[in-house]
Amino acid sequence: MRFTPLRHGRTIAFMQKKAVQVHPAFAATRRQSKRESTGQWLLIAGGVLLGTIGVFVEEAHQHPLVTVLFRCAFGALALLAWGLATGRTNELRLRGKSGWIACATGCLMVLNWALFFAAIPRISIAVATIVFHIQPVWIILFGALVLREAVSPRQWAATLAALCGLALTTGLFGNMASVASWGSGYALGLLMCLGGSLCYAAVTILANTEKAITSYALAWWQCLIGVVVLAWVPLVFGWPDSAPAWAWLAGLGVLHTGLAYALLFAGMARLSLGRIAVLQFVYPLTAVLVDWVVYGRRLNGVQLAGVALMAAALWTIKQPKQNAAGGG
Repeated sequence: MRFTPLRHGRTIAFMQKKAVQVHPAFAATRRQSKRESTGQWLLIAGGVLLGTIGVFVEEAHQHPLVTVLFRCAFGALALLAWGLATGRTNELRLRGKSGWIACATGCLMVLNWALFFAAIPRISIAVATIVFHIQPVWIILFGALVLREAVSPRQWAATLAALCGLALTTGLFGNMASVASWGSGYALGLLMCLGGSLCYAAVTILANTEKAITSYALAWWQCLIGVVVLAWVPLVFGWPDSAPAWAWLAGLGVLHTGLAYALLFAGMARLSLGRIAVLQFVYPLTAVLVDWVVYGRRLNGVQLAGVALMAAALWTIKQPKQNAAGGG
């Protein structure tokens, strides 16, 4: 039997089609691989975007509470627009316990953001962001000391290593010149970041007690509650008085709340917990790079060693997926 070129080509195409049909696992693997690749890039994009938040805070030149108010206002509008575009607004309806959780986490997020924004001009974007990311350690300690949850020796060792890395990152163990430059403002900034990280840890713990509320709904309600709680702020501290200030504040809401959260939500839905844990470090590492490039503030060798130690330790802890939003 002989094949003409046309029949031969059709035969090959038919055999290839049958091969795909015979091996559905291969097609499923390809789809999963593509899904994970997309999720990875979405999470990286969200992390890089959040890493620039400090520039917007510094350039707005507003009181921290004013900055938080307008981040919440513009963020709520951006998240609502995204919800309408994706058909997720039905998630915003809260019932029973979910409403109380949203209110409590919203108030904690307002305090978290206010402390973080107030700390940035005192201790730099890089140090503030790194110190803030110690919050998984507070969750481990809370679970062990209050909830009596089992903590493995590896997790205890990682927690201790993370705290040591935190101490190195602060700059306390750098050269004597940097230590001598410490003042009450710098120390206050560090305490503010630690307080903010405690608030965010509390948000995470509360959010995980109520599985009925989604991350999207939680983020939107946190922004809305922030607007309500801080509505008095412009009457005391004044309104932004320039177009650039309004632009920077709008960017905090639209870019760092609306767009960044949309990217993070979409990315996390496509990835395993292990990859999510690793890619979450894109945010603080970007903040370190941005602080260096934009403001010329670079970490010394000891601080960089502390950052590396913290990153390795927090990755080892491997927290479960957290139903909290708005950490940056």
